[in-house]
Amino acid sequence: MTDTAKVLLDLLDLESLDTNLFRGSGSGGETPTRIYGGQVIAQALTAAYSTISGRLRHSLHAYFIRPGDPSRPVIYEVDPSRDGRSFTTRRVVAIQNGKQILNLAASFHAQEDGWDHQHKMPEVPDPGSLEPRHEILKRNASRFAQDKQAELLRPRPFEIREVEPRAPVAPEKTSDANQMWVRMEAARGAGPELQHILLAYVSDFGLLGSSMRPHGLTFHNPEAMTASLDHAMWFHAPVQLQNWHLYSMDAPFTGNARGFNRGSIYTKDGDLVASVAQEGLLRPLRH
Repeated sequence: MTDTAKVLLDLLDLESLDTNLFRGSGSGGETPTRIYGGQVIAQALTAAYSTISGRLRHSLHAYFIRPGDPSRPVIYEVDPSRDGRSFTTRRVVAIQNGKQILNLAASFHAQEDGWDHQHKMPEVPDPGSLEPRHEILKRNASRFAQDKQAELLRPRPFEIREVEPRAPVAPEKTSDANQMWVRMEAARGAGPELQHILLAYVSDFGLLGSSMRPHGLTFHNPEAMTASLDHAMWFHAPVQLQNWHLYSMDAPFTGNARGFNRGSIYTKDGDLVASVAQEGLLRPLRH
């Protein structure tokens, strides 16, 4: 297991403080300036899973209320809303400095049989034919200020290969279609709960970027203030994130300083395992 993978798995191993009360680290995630949204969602889901057994999450709905401070721990308070015959519901509040930074509701479902159908996976190049994301960043690192290069090139626990990568700085305007392959070797052997938690962490990667593509913007662009506002996710099938998964995203609408983004996550064999939706802040900065 790589050092970066161990850091992530340690982030998701929460400390139990009391009944339905947990503490997680704020540092060690994707960015040193504020806590990455997928990290708070994944930790909140970990807290919820710690209060149930025998059922897997089928959906979650989260609102980001305040930016998280990576220098401080996060407290997760779980409300055991309902334990039904088929469904279990939990509400989780993430707290820093006595204030809520995230509210999450998650529902868990006992296994049941029913009808099946799904949309077909888009036809995209195989991940083996695409350049790794870290190689693209390494090639463009000199275009960034010296103090940002180390963070840009820091190793990550996930391997990502974008289908149509854009230049990190001053990219051309392009379609909102946004697709990437992703996997995490350290997920091998993880149980179904942890696989869900890791995919929840991944689900915030680049999703808001879909609504930025038609406007020639990136997260490195000084013209826009960006932040995730809410995040919803539905799980449809088991996940084995040590294998390649296609994250196919788009943004059907941007307006009123917000962008709406959708995503579908498929196995390499074309099975739809999860669906995602998110609205994010996309506010023009006035100079």
